[in-house]
Amino acid sequence: MKETTTKNIRNGVDVDALNQVIEAVQADSSLAEFKFRAKNQWQGGSVNRTRIQDYYGAHQEHTTRDEPFELTADEPPVLLGSDTGANPVEYVLTGLAGCVTTSLAYHAAANGIDVGEVSSSLEGDLDLRGFLGLDPEVNPGFNEIRVRFNVKSDADESKLREFMGRSPVFDTVTRPVPVKIEITRS
Repeated sequence: MKETTTKNIRNGVDVDALNQVIEAVQADSSLAEFKFRAKNQWQGGSVNRTRIQDYYGAHQEHTTRDEPFELTADEPPVLLGSDTGANPVEYVLTGLAGCVTTSLAYHAAANGIDVGEVSSSLEGDLDLRGFLGLDPEVNPGFNEIRVRFNVKSDADESKLREFMGRSPVFDTVTRPVPVKIEITRS
């Protein structure tokens, strides 16, 4: 008789594999060190193309993607673009939504909590006077981001917020992060 094994899947997450990752990192914290990379090339005007293919993590380089992900950033016509892709601040909202949602699903699964569905809408306020250099009192970036989540789960709101708060992108946009820029001339 053939023996079958059933995976422990919760919220679409392989909980056994997730627990193995947690145990491995607890045993060797250096496994938790990752470097994600993106290579961007200006295409002209407001169009940029970013290629994402390799990353470093768990003590090794990973180039498992046969083809790189290619993301085009542009601006809408009202901002002098050709609208061939989301604009960069829309990518920030996309990254925030995706990371907070994934954090919720993973942490809920690890804690034995079912999540039936998650949807979100995000909106950020940006004042162009900062970007255009017209008013030094106005920040060039978002002044506020509002995120509205609709979550189907029996977990209480404080637990959901705790899981969402562990999102790396949420953390990145809610605290100052040093960004070091190096310029070489060609």
